[in-house]
Amino acid sequence: MQVSLKPHPSSPPGPIESLEVMLEPEGSQLWLRFTVDGRTESVVWPRPAEGRADDLWRTTCFEAFVLADDGYVEFNLSPSGRWASYRFDAPRRGMRHAEVTPTPPKLNAGADRTALETLLTLPPGAARLGLSAVIEATDGTISYWALAHPSDKPDFHHPDSFVLELP
Repeated sequence: MQVSLKPHPSSPPGPIESLEVMLEPEGSQLWLRFTVDGRTESVVWPRPAEGRADDLWRTTCFEAFVLADDGYVEFNLSPSGRWASYRFDAPRRGMRHAEVTPTPPKLNAGADRTALETLLTLPPGAARLGLSAVIEATDGTISYWALAHPSDKPDFHHPDSFVLELP
């Protein structure tokens, strides 16, 4: 399946023309490929690194939110290769490191298209999915992309952002 993310109405114009996500469930896992089209040379791409890290969303980062039993899991996927996963009991409450982890994200860059690919292990009871991205431009502006923007400010944790049903 392929879906399109859209920028939040309050996001400034930036170098990105479109952001598509291919997704495919594979048993208890979910394969994701985020593809960014536009002036990708004008996007801040974090330097290569490895392992779990916090605050990845402060610059260009791709995210998946999975509604599951007793809360949800947030996956942060940096183009650097770093990642994070957090478990929440309710929107922005009870945050802790999640036991489920993604495969390290891999970046594939081209002249006007860049893609990030990963495989997530879904938490028990995974039911709904929200997809989003933070895109930082080299001029310092930040745009917020998601499947749905249910509030007047960018809020990827909003329950109405989890719009895709998982099989």
